[in-house]
Amino acid sequence: MGFDKEASSSSHVLKVPPLPREDTPLLGQPRHLSSQSKTFANVFIAIVGAGVLGLPYTFKKTGWLMGSVMLFSVAILAYHCMMLLVFTRRKLESLHGFSKINSFGDLGFEVCGPFGRFAVDVMIVLAQAGFCVSYLIFIANTLAYVFNADDDGNQARILGLSPKTLYLWACFPFQLGLNSIATLTHLAPLSIFADVVDLAAMGVVMVEDVFVFLENRPELKAFGGFSVFFYGLGVAVYSFEGVGMIVPLELEAKYKDKFGKVLALCMAFIALLYGAFGLLGYMAFGEGTKDIVTTNLGAGLMSTLVQLGLCINLFITFPLMMNPVYEVVERRLCGSRYCLWLRWG
Repeated sequence: MGFDKEASSSSHVLKVPPLPREDTPLLGQPRHLSSQSKTFANVFIAIVGAGVLGLPYTFKKTGWLMGSVMLFSVAILAYHCMMLLVFTRRKLESLHGFSKINSFGDLGFEVCGPFGRFAVDVMIVLAQAGFCVSYLIFIANTLAYVFNADDDGNQARILGLSPKTLYLWACFPFQLGLNSIATLTHLAPLSIFADVVDLAAMGVVMVEDVFVFLENRPELKAFGGFSVFFYGLGVAVYSFEGVGMIVPLELEAKYKDKFGKVLALCMAFIALLYGAFGLLGYMAFGEGTKDIVTTNLGAGLMSTLVQLGLCINLFITFPLMMNPVYEVVERRLCGSRYCLWLRWG
């Protein structure tokens, strides 16, 4: 009898957990969840990017009324599509004993099997990594222009490298540290800081636009014609670039039943901010509006501070936007939670 008890006890201690499957979630540990304010901050920084600088030029091409209608229409459609993703994830989890859906890849697997997961993973990696590459290019170009360009636009080489290349490589050590932050919740304080910097930079530009408009009052057009319709549509869609972050952000929201309201409030705020930024920029400079509105401000302290503020915003946005890419790489290379040391050591 004693031997039987001992054997029973040993078998309990040595019980081996089941091997992970294709639909096994990557993270087995409990998540640190975000409050509503942190969720709002993360959604804001995930959506607002460098595309905002081109909105005044877009309003110049499409006309202020056509541009406004397109911008708000795209905002409504983007919100609708984001919530469809959230509702689909929740519905599949509640039906037929589906395992927990922790990413876009998991959602693709439940809908279309392994091919669905592969297709979604490829598109997520290309989209998110593409955004981040554009962030680094913008940061490097801006810093080289602000700190290294002379009056003729020439840039002296440093240590045999162009300033753009040097600034690009200089970003990587800092990004390694930021990208080692495991959860979006822990990134939220940095997101809030980046949001404040971004709002301050945009606020400075809009105030300057008002003063320029009151002084010049250029002629404005309401419609730019159908030939620029798809151009305006493309810029509007690109401006709301955070769709790939919605599933991860909703998963880390503490109050998931209120996520839709937080997302709606954030999207409405961003749409109004975009509309005001684009319209005021066009009203200030009229047909002289340039493709990047900060160049209309000319060289000076104000223009420099605005560009540096946007660089800070994009620099902090980088690890947030790369989060889905890390999830895909970890799952594809390692298959499960056994190689989390790749990211957390």
